[in-house]
Amino acid sequence: MIPLFKPYMPDLPKLDSILASGQLSYGMYTKKFEEQLQSYFETPYVMVVNTFSFAVSVAVTALGLAAGDEVIVSPMACLVSTQPYLSNGLKIKWCDIDPKRGTLDPIALSKCITKKTKAIIHNHFCGYPGYIDEVNVIGKEYGIPVIDDGIECFGSEYKGKKIGNCSTDIAIFSFSAVRIPNTIEGGAIIFKDKNLYETALRLRDSGIDRNIFRDEIGEISPDCDIKEIGFSATMSNVNGYIGLEQTQRMDQLLKKQRDNAALLDNFFRNQMHMKCVSVPEALPNYWVYGVLADNKRQTIMDFRNAGLYASGVHINNNRYTVFEDKTDLPGVNDFYNHFVAIPCGWWMEAEEWINNYKN
Repeated sequence: MIPLFKPYMPDLPKLDSILASGQLSYGMYTKKFEEQLQSYFETPYVMVVNTFSFAVSVAVTALGLAAGDEVIVSPMACLVSTQPYLSNGLKIKWCDIDPKRGTLDPIALSKCITKKTKAIIHNHFCGYPGYIDEVNVIGKEYGIPVIDDGIECFGSEYKGKKIGNCSTDIAIFSFSAVRIPNTIEGGAIIFKDKNLYETALRLRDSGIDRNIFRDEIGEISPDCDIKEIGFSATMSNVNGYIGLEQTQRMDQLLKKQRDNAALLDNFFRNQMHMKCVSVPEALPNYWVYGVLADNKRQTIMDFRNAGLYASGVHINNNRYTVFEDKTDLPGVNDFYNHFVAIPCGWWMEAEEWINNYKN
């Protein structure tokens, strides 16, 4: 059976020498990986961190959010996308979604905003971009920062621009094992504002300003004061090297996924019992290929019987007691009851599967 997810790992010819060098913490290869990402997103304000959860923590702390502050979030997301806000003491307010896309409904979002709202978390579900222009306009109208949650959408584009470079205040990405690129575990943060970026550089490193942390003989300087509560969130040199090597084939892998999606689009176009998820003016990364099925469970089993491991991927998080808010949202319910994902990754030969299926 063709798996829904499969970690990609390139050859790593320098791994043994890095391990033997003793230079295992944030180092040369981590910096080169950041430089590659800065070039890719066409902005100097990109940093990598050791987990996606810490990407959330550094981002919200840089924004000045504090325990008790309210953030608006879609419950139709990975638990890794939502629970870190609780871990930082924030209060989550669920917002309904467009049941055809799985992302924030701008009309519902406008109704959710109150004087307590401190940030909007815009999840791009399974790599399909949401209502970027509309959500960003709402954020600007109310003076509320927007965080693009790109946990699954690295490489996705909207109106010709990459998610992460769509005039959003902050964007966060995951580099866990099933992403492209992956560093086995890790993440990245992109800032629009230089001052926030510089603040975040200190926050990811326990509040330390490395420019003045040590004196002329390499000792910790007593003149360097720590004024901010930070995190131990720097990415190791090993993980940075893995990420750097992955960037060499990143565009090729994403192209393969999009080629697969084009074939699947054509194949499923005339299916009566399902519709392909579609976002106008967007180019998803096709981390998965999504359809909206009349009968979700039966469709999952039909795909599996045909050799594709299908799944709903995520369950709506407003079911969980930990969030203390089980608000019933009709768009969320509708989407959850119909969304099915099938493989579309670089490991899949869509044309071969389609031909076998037809025969």
